[in-house]
Amino acid sequence: MIQFHAGAAALLAFLILGCLLRAYLGPTAADRVVAVNVIGTKAVILLCLVSAAFEEGFFLDVALVYSLISFLATVCLARLVLQKEQGREAR
Repeated sequence: MIQFHAGAAALLAFLILGCLLRAYLGPTAADRVVAVNVIGTKAVILLCLVSAAFEEGFFLDVALVYSLISFLATVCLARLVLQKEQGREAR
């Protein structure tokens, strides 16, 4: 079972790297916001996977707090992008 968890964690880490690339290269700000949100979601899944692998419940608590912070950060970034786009239209 540990091999499954290790393989899944490696796959998630690889996918997070792909999302980091999209966040860096994204042609629009919306692409970057979505990529950062996906990175946060994959990090929460990775924490849940670590919790299952080590049979420790506190990783789930960390995942819950991280998911709330990730959601708030995504909302703030989306508002920031919206305000910048509205400012460009006003000019």
